[in-house]
Amino acid sequence: MTDPDEFVETVSDDNQTALSRLGSSKSLYADTGGEIDTEPVLEATADAEYAAWQTFLEWADDEADDEARAAFEQTAEEEQDHYETVDGKLDGEYEPTETPQLHAYLRDREDTVERVGALVGRILASQRSKDQVVGYFVGDADPQTASLFRGFGEDLDDQLERATDLLGEVCEADDDWERAEEAASGAIQAAYDEYVETLEGMGANPKPVC
Repeated sequence: MTDPDEFVETVSDDNQTALSRLGSSKSLYADTGGEIDTEPVLEATADAEYAAWQTFLEWADDEADDEARAAFEQTAEEEQDHYETVDGKLDGEYEPTETPQLHAYLRDREDTVERVGALVGRILASQRSKDQVVGYFVGDADPQTASLFRGFGEDLDDQLERATDLLGEVCEADDDWERAEEAASGAIQAAYDEYVETLEGMGANPKPVC
């Protein structure tokens, strides 16, 4: 495989079930601990954006590849802006405390090729969950906040384009593409595993898509 678009299609197809369930209403139910209300939704989003900001800052700090480092820095800046925007909508002070399993997985990637592949996986998973947040605020008759999160989704689209362009630069051999693909699927699986564990811990069935 030497085509970034084919890479995204392959990863999406190989993880179709996990991505579908991460894009279901049960994903928001899991993220909020069953409290699907404005504050819990915003807090869950703040947790995710803060974790992403810290992950990509960490990557940028020790990345040897100049193009990858620049991409990670730009992504970190976007995620910082997302976090600060969400934090500003919360009532009172909120301090993110837990690192999602997805970002724990990402932070264990030290190789440039694996990082870029995992970044693609993270974006594909995050696009699904972001759609649920948008849907919540549409249903809550809050078009302004829904529009805000659509903007976050547009940033994810830009990040995906940036990441796939970067894949074409850092993957020089078939083995590189294979390692990137494995890392992308690993990122999605980490997000899905947490989704399953959380729902099962709440006594809910994670399998049916709502």
